[in-house]
Amino acid sequence: MKYNNYIMLAGRTMLAAIFLLSGFNKIFNPASTQEYMTSMGMPATEIFLFGAIVVEIVAGLSLLLGFWTQVGAAMLFLFMIPTTWIFHTHFSNQTQFIMFLKNIAMMGGLLYVYVFGPGAWSLDALVGRHSRQFSRQTQQAESYS
Repeated sequence: MKYNNYIMLAGRTMLAAIFLLSGFNKIFNPASTQEYMTSMGMPATEIFLFGAIVVEIVAGLSLLLGFWTQVGAAMLFLFMIPTTWIFHTHFSNQTQFIMFLKNIAMMGGLLYVYVFGPGAWSLDALVGRHSRQFSRQTQQAESYS
């Protein structure tokens, strides 16, 4: 398809945005995040808060820039499993149910990035760091343009 590289960049950017915004919100509002974590029964909120910030910022930048993209997508996917389980399984609350489904959809998007890579418009492609599969997919995408 002629616009595959635009679409892959747009998809990575959209996925990265929510993680980066969430990570920076935790940096600027740590007390409210820790309060929420505590209300959900989490112990050692300082440690988990720090871990969440690191994962969301580092892996979010990985997606945005397309650098170590598949590792970043895998990190975020694994991060979202306990996050979704702990914070969004109160299905009697419609908002929490919608948040659960949103997280599942985001996890699906992360799986696509993990499998198909970042696309040609990425730092991974620029520095030549990608898998054989990614190389084949990039060549295929470029053949459509």
